[in-house]
Order: sequence, then C-alpha cells, then structure tokens
Amino acid sequence: MVSSIRSKLRNFIATMAAPPDLRLSLAFTAGEPFHCPPSSTVTSSSFLGFLRNCPNLASTRIAKVHDHRFHLSPSVGRKALKLHTSVSCDGFAQETGNSEVECSPNAQSGLDFEEMKQRFLSFKKQTYMKKLEHFRALAEMQFPKFMVIACVDSRVCPSNILGFQPGEAFMIRNVANIVPPLECGPTETNAALEFAVNTLQVENIFIVGHSDCAGIQTLMSMQEENSRFLSYMIYYSFPFRFGFCMLSLYQVNSIFVPFCYCSFTEKWVANAKAAKFTAEADASHLSFEQQCKHCEKESINRSLLNLLTYPWIEEKVSKGLLSVHGGYYDFHNCTFEKWTIDYEESSIGQGRLSVKDTVLWC
Repeated sequence: MVSSIRSKLRNFIATMAAPPDLRLSLAFTAGEPFHCPPSSTVTSSSFLGFLRNCPNLASTRIAKVHDHRFHLSPSVGRKALKLHTSVSCDGFAQETGNSEVECSPNAQSGLDFEEMKQRFLSFKKQTYMKKLEHFRALAEMQFPKFMVIACVDSRVCPSNILGFQPGEAFMIRNVANIVPPLECGPTETNAALEFAVNTLQVENIFIVGHSDCAGIQTLMSMQEENSRFLSYMIYYSFPFRFGFCMLSLYQVNSIFVPFCYCSFTEKWVANAKAAKFTAEADASHLSFEQQCKHCEKESINRSLLNLLTYPWIEEKVSKGLLSVHGGYYDFHNCTFEKWTIDYEESSIGQGRLSVKDTVLWC
C-alpha cells in the first residue's frame, strides 16, 4: 500500500510539476546519488554545459543576456528575448542577430560615484540649505499624503516624472508595479502598504505603470505550462543557485530528482496572470507589442482591485478616508494617464473595476 502511494506521488510530481519542455526521466534507481559530470559544474556561466552533460535533462532554449542565461520555453520567440535585454541597459536595448545586448553610446549613463558626490553637494547647497527648517522638520516626522507603487525600471522614477519632493510620497518599487492580493501572503509591497495606510495614514495610493515594461513582456511571454509548474513548486532540499535559475533536488522514495525552474522574475510577475489572460482575450487580434501595452494597463487595474482585498484598505476606501488611483506613463511621447477607482461601482468578488476622473496629461 505504502509503495503504491509513493509510486503515484512520484509520477504525480514528475507529470504535474515539470512542463513538457522540462520533462524528466525518473530512471534513477533507489539509493543511487544524482551527479553531473565534472565538466558541468553548476555556475552562471556553465548552465548550457550543465543541460548538455547532465543525464535526463531535455534540451531547452536558452537566451543569453550579457553573461546571464534565462530558461525559456522553446515556444518563446525572439520578441521574448528582446524584452529581457531591455532591462539590462541604462537606456534602450537593441536586438542583434545573436540576441546580444548593445547600447548606443548616447543611451549609456556616465554616472559614477564622483558625479554622484557632486550631485549630492549640489542638492545640499541648492535645496537642503535653502529649506533648512523644512528638512529639519522632516527629520523629526514624515506626513506623506501619497503612497506610490511604481516599477523598478530606471526610466520611470516617480520623483522625477511627477516631481515628488522629500516628504511628499512614501514609495515602493517592484518589477511591473504589481500588488499581489491578500491571499498571496506577505511581501515587501504589502508590508509597505500596511505601514503607509495604518501608521502614516496616507490619503492616496497611486499605482504607476509605464510603456515598454519588461516585467509585463515577460508575463505575456510565459507559457501556460510554466504557470502550472510554478503552482506545483515544492522545495525539499539542496538548492543550488546559478544565474537566474535554480536547481532543486526533490526526494521521492529515496530518489533525488533534479528540476530546473524559471527565474524569480517569472515567479513574481505570475501574480498578474489574470491581467495576462484578459489582455490575450481582449487583444488576441493585435500584435504582441500591442497586447503587452493592453496588459500594462490591465495589470494596473488588477492591482487596484487587489488593494481592496486588504481589509484595512477597503475599510478606509469605503469611508472616504483613502482614495486609490492608477497612472500610466508613456515615455515614447511623454504623456501620463491618470484615473481613480469608483468604489461604489466596483466589485472585488466579481472582479469588476469601475473608474472615474480619467484624465490625460500631455
């Protein structure tokens, strides 16, 4: 009986956890340790060799971005390769024939610590010393009216594009400006939200998205089997990290089974998979780039709805003590679209979001 259950468990994990392009043979005999040839040492620069030399690992497509390698499903096309490269430069990435990243000289930042020092001293002289009383008051206490959730993209700094001054906005930035729902558990984002709403008592929560978001492009490029794989991830022992991937050895009936899984970025953006499904359904007739733009805005709206899954946020919104807003910055034409949740017309249970006061700043 026990042997039968173990056998079924082993088959279940192998079938459900591994996507088709990472299907593994469980042809290990009990008691045999798993090992790779010496030539396939697990490092960020030898992941290709690892896949080639280790037994029972199916061939997969690898995208090289500088010296980092990402695991991609074979069905992900060249557009997916371009999206990963766009986050590795200070400016705009260019796609070449071999998917290498090249930044034009004008796009690269010349910032170094000496330049940073000069900027700080300029800030101290031109801003801090001229508003000394204000900054002394801020040193004692902060009273921001805004909680801003923005993307980590270097081109989308809220203080720069929206002019926030010290003390005006409590901020957190993450990949693709995502707010996971309450049931996803604790994250840095909802920890910051809790502090901003309950301690600082901000009056506005503002989620700011943007054009050409590499996080959203990653989400839109993920295959369905990858999403299922993430859902069934259960780690047991011996994690080995290399590059943006992880190898875990799963112990099933005294057998150690290796699995490679996708990047931390993919695991994070999967929190916005509902936006991906909506974008694919609503914009199925459009190009990949246009679907991504649709998803960029849809993801903001999904995050706005997710905010209302937190009781201490919904309570204040329902009482009119807190307003929730979305914003979208298009840095191609330098426009900014802003909207506000209409709480009375929205429904968390039905996944319906109603907005009002939509304006375009251009």
